[in-house]
Amino acid sequence: MFSLFEKVVYPGHGVAQISGIVEKNVAGKTTQFFELKFLNRDMTILIPIDNLISVGIRKLSSDHNINKILKMLAEPVKQTVPELTTSNWNKRNKRYKSELIKGDLNEICKIYKDLLYIAQHKELSFGEKNLLQQTEAIMAQEISIVKGINEQQAIAHLRSLCDNNNNHPCLM
Repeated sequence: MFSLFEKVVYPGHGVAQISGIVEKNVAGKTTQFFELKFLNRDMTILIPIDNLISVGIRKLSSDHNINKILKMLAEPVKQTVPELTTSNWNKRNKRYKSELIKGDLNEICKIYKDLLYIAQHKELSFGEKNLLQQTEAIMAQEISIVKGINEQQAIAHLRSLCDNNNNHPCLM
């Protein structure tokens, strides 16, 4: 399913490259692991090859899917203001984190767009700002690789799509 040196998405963390296959003895059994080196951070992890799917490792999105994501971002927001209390943020945050762990780019896009929408109605909390930056970085990383552009160009493109609909706060 995956091959050596292929770039894959590790849910919640971004894009990594399969840099090697490592065999280790675990509980008296030899197990093969993919060694994943993340592209944008100094981090390497080992994932048992038998557990790749359950961990949520997936191939990069297709160019077609990236285009659908970009189109979704360019569409005007069709929701009303959600209740913006702290207790509702806690519920939303749990839901958002749960979606990030799954690694579905469509859902990450929805979180990003939702946070941008909320930012129009109130100043984002520290946690909301961090989540907004995290979702933006995860999307930009994958978009940049699939589209063959650098990450800063991908971020600028994401922000311009949202700015065109007046849904984007200033991100620092």
